Amino acid sequence: MTPMLAVLSAGPGVTVQDAGRRGWSRWGVTGCGAMDPAAFHLANRALGNEAGAAAIEVATSGLEITVEGGALDVAIVGGDFDIRLDGRRLTATVGLRLEPGGRLAIRAGVSGAWCYLAVAGTIDVPAVLGSRATHIRSGLGGLGGRGLGAGDRLAISGARRVIETVSAIDAGVLEADGGPIRVVLGPQADHFTDDQIAAFLEREWRLSPRSDRMAYALEGPPLGHARGHDIVSDAVAHGAIQVPGSGLPFVLMADRQPTGGYPKIATVIGADLGRMAQIRPGGTVRFRAVTSDEAVAARRTLADRLTRPVRSTPMVRGELSTADLIGRDLVSGVVDAHSDDGR
Repeated sequence: MTPMLAVLSAGPGVTVQDAGRRGWSRWGVTGCGAMDPAAFHLANRALGNEAGAAAIEVATSGLEITVEGGALDVAIVGGDFDIRLDGRRLTATVGLRLEPGGRLAIRAGVSGAWCYLAVAGTIDVPAVLGSRATHIRSGLGGLGGRGLGAGDRLAISGARRVIETVSAIDAGVLEADGGPIRVVLGPQADHFTDDQIAAFLEREWRLSPRSDRMAYALEGPPLGHARGHDIVSDAVAHGAIQVPGSGLPFVLMADRQPTGGYPKIATVIGADLGRMAQIRPGGTVRFRAVTSDEAVAARRTLADRLTRPVRSTPMVRGELSTADLIGRDLVSGVVDAHSDDGR
């Protein structure tokens, strides 16, 4: 019997995502894919999945699932979420075996906006234009082009056993210095005076509640344009920072439009896309300009770290029964103080 993930509850923004829909921007099709590419990649690597395999992207709205038809090995990597298995709290980056009837709950925790639930197997939803990524606005990909909801079931083909016990996954490769988000200026930096570029880099910007997978809207004192706020529409990259007529920047994210007609003051470097994505509405961000060579070096460093073997540490159980202790040779027997002979 094919195992199935059964969704017990899911808030807005919980979708099936993979590495993205590549090569279709020229036809007006957005790339989609994971908001935090590095966390998504690590979750798959922890299970030995193919690079870019589809996973469930969980927003702070939360997800609760169970499994039917057989056990499934899963890995969760991303922000510092509250992860619980049958009510028992686990570490935020974890690998575990979900048995039929078990309840896995993922909810917003201390920090972070997204996490990824990868499965040791294939999430069996149709590939559309070469990708299983969900784009809700166009109803493309994933499970019928929409977010997951209570009652949904996802068949898992080719399920594999790779996890022996609940283990904390070492996510050290995702750690950063916590400094400003690095950007490369342009490609339309000439539409801003030097003092406005300096203001963009010196200010602390706040993430607006209007932010979503398409763009992160920033709040703060507006920037001024030197040459108007309209350009001939051109291609936009993941992380491009547009400044429309309002003077308030937008950071274009995974569901960005393929082209745009506002000048782009800077672009978030690839190595920092995950850090940018994990900022919650109300959180603040600063930017620091780096050169293209520095951006390439940072991307190569992150890529190298993500190819290293994934380390994990078995978690100590919160409670151990007598059978557990005997089975692990931790005790040789049990004494009942209430019995007549002390045995």
